Amino acid sequence: MAYVITDACTKCMNCPEVCPVSCIHPAEGEDALDRVEHLNIDPDECTSCGACAGECPSDAIFEETDLPDDKEQFIQENAAYFKK
Repeated sequence: MAYVITDACTKCMNCPEVCPVSCIHPAEGEDALDRVEHLNIDPDECTSCGACAGECPSDAIFEETDLPDDKEQFIQENAAYFKK
């Protein structure tokens, strides 16, 4: 079960640094960073380690099964980022 980044993300860049599989994008230095409202987690690459959630100062990252009902659209939004 993958983790999901929601609209509370401030793009502080703490989570990409701790992700052991580098599945959080756009990362520092990527052109898309200025064009997105929040970072995204690739659900196919996420190992559900939880390291990202522990580093998020804005509580924007949830395990998919713990996502609040009003944030469920971010499951598809995160996945769609990687299908471009």
